[in-house]
Amino acid sequence: MLSKSCEVRSPFTVFTSGAAIGTLGGLIGLGGAEFRLPLLIGLFGFGALEAVVLNKAMSLIVVAAALPLRTGAVPFSSVLSHWDVVLTLLSGSLAGAWFGAGWATRLRSQTLYRVITVLLVVIAAALLWGHGVQSGESAAFDGLSLVLAGSFAGVGIGIVAAVLGVAGGELLIPTIVLLFGLDLKLAGSLSLAVSLPTMVTSFTRYSQDRSFAVIGTQRRFIAVMALGSLVGAWLGGLLLGLVPTGWLLPLLAAILVVSAVKVWRHG
Repeated sequence: MLSKSCEVRSPFTVFTSGAAIGTLGGLIGLGGAEFRLPLLIGLFGFGALEAVVLNKAMSLIVVAAALPLRTGAVPFSSVLSHWDVVLTLLSGSLAGAWFGAGWATRLRSQTLYRVITVLLVVIAAALLWGHGVQSGESAAFDGLSLVLAGSFAGVGIGIVAAVLGVAGGELLIPTIVLLFGLDLKLAGSLSLAVSLPTMVTSFTRYSQDRSFAVIGTQRRFIAVMALGSLVGAWLGGLLLGLVPTGWLLPLLAAILVVSAVKVWRHG
């Protein structure tokens, strides 16, 4: 008879969990890594830091696949024409990602659980507030002040993304819309362009910690769940717009809050 741990981590369970997560994220145009992290801890039984490293690995795969897939809706030339926005945010997010990953590796496990809990609640708030932003010209900042504001925001986003192992789109997209006055569709592609090097930076920092060994021991788990996440993201994208965001976003935010409570208790 299989142990409970083996049953929980069976390929079918891992794939369907990844698909469910990807669908949730796809419904709102995100990767779903915020929902994956609590499952890695609560359902699959990984420790806090191992779960973050695994989440980061799968987020990298999903984002790397998502960026070229969006070229049909947003041409790559449009992303390149806004290189200044990408570089401004990266000037802060790369440093934030390196610092955040290093900080996470030094925290006691129980403290990391607490930090993850707080950040999940922050992401839940960002889901509710960030998806209501409208594009328009930035009035508060311009010139050097805009660069400084973008860089400072990038630092915070890089830290959050590194500690949770996520791409950070929930924070990047409203930041790009509000600070730089760009439309939501373009902001989504720009957020991926910022997320990818930011995640590579934190992933590189995590590779220097012994917890990174989980990548080698869980290669099959990563591949199966990442595949499920990609399939789910595709399904969620097909359903995008069919489900009213008026009740979808509060529901997803509630899921994150409940997950945050469970992570807190787990620690």
